[in-house]
Amino acid sequence: MTPATAEHQLAFISYLQRIFVEGDFVATYKFALLHAIADICISRSVELEQGSEVDLITLDELADKFIELYWRHSLPYGIGQNEAQILKQSTGKQAGMLQLLGGLRQDGVNSLNGIKVHGSISALHRKAKQIIKDGPLWRLQILAGKAECFMYPHDGGSSIRLNPGIMFCMRRFYDLVISLARTHWVQKIRDLKDNQHLIGQDAGLNEFLFGSDRQPLTSLAPTLTEIQHGNCFYCGKPIKSQGEVDHFIPWSRYPVDLGHNFVLAHRSCNNNKRAFLAAEVHRDAWYEQNIIEHGKLLLDAFSPLMTVDVERSVAITTWAYQQAASDGSQLWLGIDKFVDFNNNKHALAS
Repeated sequence: MTPATAEHQLAFISYLQRIFVEGDFVATYKFALLHAIADICISRSVELEQGSEVDLITLDELADKFIELYWRHSLPYGIGQNEAQILKQSTGKQAGMLQLLGGLRQDGVNSLNGIKVHGSISALHRKAKQIIKDGPLWRLQILAGKAECFMYPHDGGSSIRLNPGIMFCMRRFYDLVISLARTHWVQKIRDLKDNQHLIGQDAGLNEFLFGSDRQPLTSLAPTLTEIQHGNCFYCGKPIKSQGEVDHFIPWSRYPVDLGHNFVLAHRSCNNNKRAFLAAEVHRDAWYEQNIIEHGKLLLDAFSPLMTVDVERSVAITTWAYQQAASDGSQLWLGIDKFVDFNNNKHALAS
């Protein structure tokens, strides 16, 4: 991964802002593409440590991300007495991705894992790649009617190669990229006339489209209680009343539910940890428990509920701690206790 100078990082932020101001958005595909590229850059954390080439992103990878991003959006939406229907995401006819995924739901597919074993997965994947190649892949970088290929060249092939420094910036400013993509994505859906009778003034559209860290996770608790023998993951003491399911890598850092990213904790520990990264001793314990010892059990238990991908969970965790090391962040050790990264020096919260 090519590092980016301070000037290049500022240029990246400026370009990102220009995309939303000067770009032409007739559908939501460009928001999805930006989101997908950022997610893939994060998932390359393990490859970076191994010294592999990471700047090349294939259409196959982008298609996988599009299917994942649009799957939730293919659910019918409706409030009050309005008839529920899939929200429009294009100024013309419904976006092709939603037509395809909506058809799968009608065939009885009810999860992303169900898509992977459905007979039409190959055709769906081909169509997703064609949608990406025909539209957002080259249109994303057209600003004010002119192609400005700051992120990657337009070569029309089966992959894109990110320009030097872009992988670094996507990882460094991941939260900004995702926040902007999702905010404008939601606003585009709100602005489409065909959606307004369904949406009204509903403030929960963002949660409907992208999920929420406040969604119930209680169904995960029995499995986590079993593998943790009824103890809090962080302090190791027995959980006498019902514990809380915690995102080990906080939702605010990576807003996607991944099956291996959950632990059970006391309410006091969970509330005190909040959006901090846990200390490295907890990271090592998480890896031992959720990946090595119980990875298969979590896969079997949580696959019907959400995305469960061991490699992706490890990559996200690796990225999060790389960022913490780069930023000099303090890590949460226990109630009101923090530790410097790669340092045994403890500090009390001020």
